[in-house]
Amino acid sequence: MMRRTKRKKKKQPFTITLFFVLIALLALLLKLNMEVTAPKQTVESQPQEERKQSDDSESDSGNDAKKEKTETTIAETEKKESPTNINRDIDQLIDDMTLEEKVGQLMMVGFNGYQKSSEIKDLIEQKNIGGVIYFDRNMSSPAQVAELSNSLQQSANAGKYRLPLMLAVDQEGGSILRMREQISPIPSQQKLGERASVSEVYKVAKLNGEEIASMGININFAPVLDLSSTDSRSFGKDPEKAYAYGTRAIQGLNAASVTGALKHFPGNGRSNIDPHVETSSVQANQLDLENLDIYPFQRIISEVDNQKFFVMVTHIKYPAYDKEKPASLSKAIIQDLLRKKLGYKGIVVTDDLEMGAVNKYYSYKDMGKEAILAGADLLLVCHEYQHQLEVYNGLVEAVKKGEIPVERINDAAKRILDYKMNHMAHRTVDPGQAEQTVKKEKSVKYINNLNLN
Repeated sequence: MMRRTKRKKKKQPFTITLFFVLIALLALLLKLNMEVTAPKQTVESQPQEERKQSDDSESDSGNDAKKEKTETTIAETEKKESPTNINRDIDQLIDDMTLEEKVGQLMMVGFNGYQKSSEIKDLIEQKNIGGVIYFDRNMSSPAQVAELSNSLQQSANAGKYRLPLMLAVDQEGGSILRMREQISPIPSQQKLGERASVSEVYKVAKLNGEEIASMGININFAPVLDLSSTDSRSFGKDPEKAYAYGTRAIQGLNAASVTGALKHFPGNGRSNIDPHVETSSVQANQLDLENLDIYPFQRIISEVDNQKFFVMVTHIKYPAYDKEKPASLSKAIIQDLLRKKLGYKGIVVTDDLEMGAVNKYYSYKDMGKEAILAGADLLLVCHEYQHQLEVYNGLVEAVKKGEIPVERINDAAKRILDYKMNHMAHRTVDPGQAEQTVKKEKSVKYINNLNLN
């Protein structure tokens, strides 16, 4: 009897232990299965009370935070989505592009019509052209210009690299005002220089920038820094005023996400001959030019971020620096003076290569080659499709023949791509918003109240 009792007591604990071990294993397996299959917590899976606290926290951030979010530019959004975003290695992009694709980026062209023509479509889609400049012939209303900008950007966006177009205009004010009847009456620089304060110059430039930006334009070839007491395009004869007012004009445009351009380097003020018609030569020594004409350029270049503006080089000759070539084709003026001596690191753009000051004396093929060799990054060819093709084909041919080092093409293309990928805004715009922004009552009233007439 004693032995039987002992044997029964030994089996009982083993059975119970095994039972609990199995229970524990089943619980562990169930727990692991739940952890593997459970979804990650999202806003929707949060408890209702937590979601309410989160919503209340966002609401408490106030109108300023909402406004800041709303004002995020279209370009910033597209940079995140586009394969050519801010993080892409520009050097690698340069290596990937063909010679023809890089050459195209170094040109800004004009065309005829209020809608995308077959010629401009070819230049953008087949030649990878870098930018387009608008004139009155392209602008009939704010909504139409916005639609045209979107259409041109759509063509560019269809390309292999989806690089946006630089869209530009000469909207200086006064006599140089595109679509004059439908935009705010921007005063001439002469009137601003005579009667406006620096803060008013800033406000006018910002207003001007807001109007053109709403139509998809991201570059304004202004302000003019030429020193003159008679030219309505000039702030006046005082180099200090040209520097101060020019600085505020650039800042006003930048505040509207528009890039300005200082022109016409190294200064047209001493010439009475229109470079659109004929060449001329400024007979002044380097000391006089650098203390007066060049002074506004030098100050702005040294004090303002060079990515915030371009420098446009004139076709006038300056024998003190180069006895043979106009400034736009002169290595002594672009490379030695502007780049090295003044330290300018941004984009150099030529004045229109179809002007009489140069096209009477050079072929388009040679002009393009000479301008790039001199150090220009962006060539302006504003009118004829055939001339644009001559410049483009001439550059490609010159590189293939070894007349232009490919490194010079890469250097210029890198500046253009850096600007497009890191500093350019508003790739697409709302035509309806353009109609509401351009020539709105508040803007016209502000300009009229300046009493500049």
